[in-house]
Amino acid sequence: MGEPALKDDGLFTYGDYAAWPDDERWELVDGVAMAMAAPSAAHQRVLLKLMRVFADYLDDKPCEVFIAPFDVLIPDGDEDDDEVDSVVQPDLMVFCDRKKVLTKYARGAPELAVEILSPSTSKWDQNDKFRRYERAGVREYWVVDPLGKWINVYSLNDKGKFGRGDLYEPLTPRGPAPSKLLQGFSIDPAVLFAD
Repeated sequence: MGEPALKDDGLFTYGDYAAWPDDERWELVDGVAMAMAAPSAAHQRVLLKLMRVFADYLDDKPCEVFIAPFDVLIPDGDEDDDEVDSVVQPDLMVFCDRKKVLTKYARGAPELAVEILSPSTSKWDQNDKFRRYERAGVREYWVVDPLGKWINVYSLNDKGKFGRGDLYEPLTPRGPAPSKLLQGFSIDPAVLFAD
């Protein structure tokens, strides 16, 4: 796993984040800032396929899908936006509570978040963001690896934990990766990772 490029001069909030140059991409988890690298071609291919499948499925439903870059502020309570210390940009996110989606960003955890791994963000996505999404109550978290060609689907249990997750790969007999949150929704890894 790659090591994230961290801003090492303190802890930050959305107030700090909003003042940084627009040509830099960052995320904050519990005040720690990590630089976001430009995505690879493989990352973008997978994201485009995921977006099509999610958008088609949600077309006539109350939930809405977004893709990065789109800021999601995850507050710990009722603090002002400028004081929120977790600002993430999931590669793909689904909001069913449309009141969370504001003009410039969303405030509150999405119901479903998808992160597509890259060498520089793999550790961040599978550790820091995993724990933050779990704590925020993201009901379903999909981790997608375009290089290893696997999908791991985590569903929040009744104790508020993701647990081990369910692994799906193109060459295993498990079949498509289903969503517990979105009834009837699934993605076939063989199709997702086809060149």
